[in-house]
Amino acid sequence: MKGLKFKKFALGILIGFVILAAITGGALADRLFGLKPLDFILPRGASTFRLDQRILTEESIVIDVAERVSPSVVTVSIQAPKRRILELSPFGGFTSRVEGGTPQDIGTGFIVSEDGLIITNKHVVSEEATYKVITKDGKEYEVTQISRDPSNDIAVIKINASNLTPVELGDSGNLKVGQFVIAIGTALGEFRHTVTTGVISGLGRGITAGSAFEGYVEKLDDVIQTDAAINPGNSGGPLLNSAGQVIGINVAVASGAQNVGFALPINVVKEALNQYKSTGKFASKPYLGVEYQMIPKDTAILNNVPEGAYVVNVVEGSPAENAGIRTDDIITKLAGENLNESNILADVIVKKKPGDKVELEIWRDGQTLQFSATLSEFSE
Repeated sequence: MKGLKFKKFALGILIGFVILAAITGGALADRLFGLKPLDFILPRGASTFRLDQRILTEESIVIDVAERVSPSVVTVSIQAPKRRILELSPFGGFTSRVEGGTPQDIGTGFIVSEDGLIITNKHVVSEEATYKVITKDGKEYEVTQISRDPSNDIAVIKINASNLTPVELGDSGNLKVGQFVIAIGTALGEFRHTVTTGVISGLGRGITAGSAFEGYVEKLDDVIQTDAAINPGNSGGPLLNSAGQVIGINVAVASGAQNVGFALPINVVKEALNQYKSTGKFASKPYLGVEYQMIPKDTAILNNVPEGAYVVNVVEGSPAENAGIRTDDIITKLAGENLNESNILADVIVKKKPGDKVELEIWRDGQTLQFSATLSEFSE
């Protein structure tokens, strides 16, 4: 028994000596050579090395993508005709100023064919004016043709050129939140070929372009949200993945927010582009021909009227006018669907095709009336 206690005592002394020797040796090594025993297992700065390596890799990706894709990205410029505008002078009489006549960078686009087909946003080229595109090397080309997609904020513009470098179109069907993205565009209509980076912040977002009060609403569904800096002037430019493939077309910025931008998925663009290439035009859009404003439930209750689309104006010669719809009517149903804030008139019409006959339920002066209208094809 005493022998066992002695052995345990001796073993404790031995372990203590080993620990003391390790501490003393480590301290001496650190004092003489700046080394610590753990340095042989995990060298100092290993985590810093891995962080620097990751940053270096990310920088290399951005530089590579910017260099490869920038020659395929163009600036869209507008030259509106000169016009003289009269203004009332505070000192009496009128003063005049000249507006337009000088080129102004307004958006971005990207080349999709060697012979000069370019994709941009419809709202970038919405005016009847003269447009040019400017390439990365400073060459300017007149836009000879503009085709606008009536269902999406997409336009195809054509220039007379050859041997251009088209972008590579990717796949937006398998994107992930957090995925690294790069945007290239003419930021603020001033800084050409600006490169910004970020991540995909959200998928499947729904945004609304246009105004119901002005007679049209474009609901852009399933758009990509990103925190990459998207500014006015970036519209129509490419949103790219780390392989340099276009996965979206930058379309909008959330007003009053920071780093909240949106892009149309490239698969939507590819579908529209294929339609255009095969037929020479985009798929047609059904048209009723009313300018309207939706009446929310609270407003309807306060004014003792039904929910629906309040008709502000009826377009002359439109299917709506031919059907007998008047200003101040409230369209409560179309094709059997109730109209309300969550199911607006444009949502129901877009499900139809030009030539479809639809039944409408109208509230007019306290009476519910039935009408039929044959939808026509929307034209710019």
